[in-house]
Amino acid sequence: MELKKDINTVSIDMLLIVHSEKRRAAQGAHSDQQADPSALLQCRGGFQGVGNGVRRWQKLEGNELHGTQLTVEVHPRDAMPQLLKKFSLAKRLQGDKNGNTRPRQPGGKDAHAYPWDRSSLKSMSLDLQQFEKLDIYASQVTAKSGLDELVSDLLQEAHTDLERVRAIWIWICHHIEYDIVAAQEKDRQVFKPTDILRTQKTNCDGYAGLFERMCRIAGVQCMTVPGYSKGFGYRTGQSFSGEFDHAWNAVYLEGRWHLVDSTWGSGLVDTTTSKFTFLYNEFYFLTHPALFIEDHFPDNKNWQLLKPPQSLRQFENNMYHKSEFYNKGMLSAHPETPMIRTVNGKATVTIESCAPTLFMFMLNGKQEHGLLSLRKNGMKLEVYPPTMGTHKLQIFAKGNSDIYSSVLEYTLKCNYVDMGVRLPAELHQPIGPSWFSEQMGIMKPSHPDPIIHTSDGRCSISFSVEEGISVLASLHGDDGPITEETQRRYIFQLHREKRTELKVQLPHAGKFALKIFVKKRQEPGNYIFVFNYLLCCANTKVNWPMFPESFGNWGQGNELLEPLSGVLPANRHIPFKLKLHGMAKVLVKGQDTWPLTLNHEGYWEGSCSTAGCQEVYVMVLENANHSFYSYILKYKVNAQ
Repeated sequence: MELKKDINTVSIDMLLIVHSEKRRAAQGAHSDQQADPSALLQCRGGFQGVGNGVRRWQKLEGNELHGTQLTVEVHPRDAMPQLLKKFSLAKRLQGDKNGNTRPRQPGGKDAHAYPWDRSSLKSMSLDLQQFEKLDIYASQVTAKSGLDELVSDLLQEAHTDLERVRAIWIWICHHIEYDIVAAQEKDRQVFKPTDILRTQKTNCDGYAGLFERMCRIAGVQCMTVPGYSKGFGYRTGQSFSGEFDHAWNAVYLEGRWHLVDSTWGSGLVDTTTSKFTFLYNEFYFLTHPALFIEDHFPDNKNWQLLKPPQSLRQFENNMYHKSEFYNKGMLSAHPETPMIRTVNGKATVTIESCAPTLFMFMLNGKQEHGLLSLRKNGMKLEVYPPTMGTHKLQIFAKGNSDIYSSVLEYTLKCNYVDMGVRLPAELHQPIGPSWFSEQMGIMKPSHPDPIIHTSDGRCSISFSVEEGISVLASLHGDDGPITEETQRRYIFQLHREKRTELKVQLPHAGKFALKIFVKKRQEPGNYIFVFNYLLCCANTKVNWPMFPESFGNWGQGNELLEPLSGVLPANRHIPFKLKLHGMAKVLVKGQDTWPLTLNHEGYWEGSCSTAGCQEVYVMVLENANHSFYSYILKYKVNAQ
């Protein structure tokens, strides 16, 4: 039959067929969208597939619609058929035992403007603490028999529509498992609410259908909304067509519609193991429409609850912030486009957050080729792709746990590589001192900037150190094999009162990562990485030797003036000058022993011959009544 825009009377079955065909731009189902947490990083993804499952579900549970007549007006694709005359529907549409009629879908007057003012992630004012008792109760309720009894049990502690919706949401998110096998079947099965209750498994069709059914039993208006989603498998800038791949719900509370997605609120699936993990996500309960639209595009634009609504093209091209972006307290990111073109081989990303936050990034799966510096309320990242072409940039943030979650993903287009910018592979994140280094006991740095340029290959860096904190530093470059010992021997550490000074001598020109670690002296365990500096030297004549090796007795306030080189020439008399506090005697031991004397300025001075020895030690006696000397410095002697 030829469809016209005038008023026609058709059976509801024909309406469903027409509505489905008008929505289907191409055949073939999208795969169910599922989360893909990596082995180390927990990332949020989506769930899969709707097709016509929503409509088929609406025919189940004794709610067959055959033979029912409905007067409708056939509208263009983006319009919603409106009820114009009296209608006679099956039991499900006439009302439930509580007398609830099937709620209307929103029209233009329902398209509220919900500008996000950063004050809340929700579409209504909520204090989540008010749900603590209810959440615990609802999560512990068991389904003993039918759906009516389950809802009745849940409502024992729920006294308002909001609390009723919350109890149902919590129960579903904590008891219904995503059915991976069913989601992967080409001909997706239709889940009856009674079957979901029995198996406690379903896909997104079933989640949305069950949520709607339970809300209606509870006397709350609820609708199932099909549409497109940006979940697992989503590619930046991809187009959406054909059958809808997801379903969620809208509930009517306090005179407005609000959006929920219990599928994505319940957990995630690791596609490498094909196992579902319950991982509650508060973000998808009454999500603010301005945020919900980032990964949910409904079949009816009115369900966006936005004014003006977005087009499908806008949805495809807009920046996508994952739920963890907001869960971790992020406010904004720049650029606001999912695809970035580098400028002179560099791309810059900044994030603003509510509070100090730890970040990390991965470029093409590796933590390399970038400079990430922390700010009190966010971070700045400069990325230098090593090759031309397309690159994947992922940004992660750390919350209260030890897990970094994926919050942003960009596609980088690079048409130029600056060969002069080669960052050390060991340049870990973050670079430069920040609120985090202060929190770890390092304060008032002499160099607040993360990059230090040195013309002669030497530099001196100092900072205050909190009492009881031990500092360790190491130098890392990309040229030649460097042992753990030599990584520390190009740094000489001095302590003056509450400040620590790091004297650095570079072995050659290039770029180096100076890594800073800390540890509480009285606590067991390893040193913890805090931050690093990027040291740059373009002088090709630089060729500094290592410092002498220092031992644990090299104490607070000691100072080495000479010799600074850890490698001494053979068959030479070498002058020594050190400031050592509280020592009774000091000597230098090569093949023979050479005592040092204390001058009027407080320095121990003298000399030592390197003839006939391979190593030279500086030794100290702390008490004149003792005979045991301690090693504090060790030098190597060049072979003859």
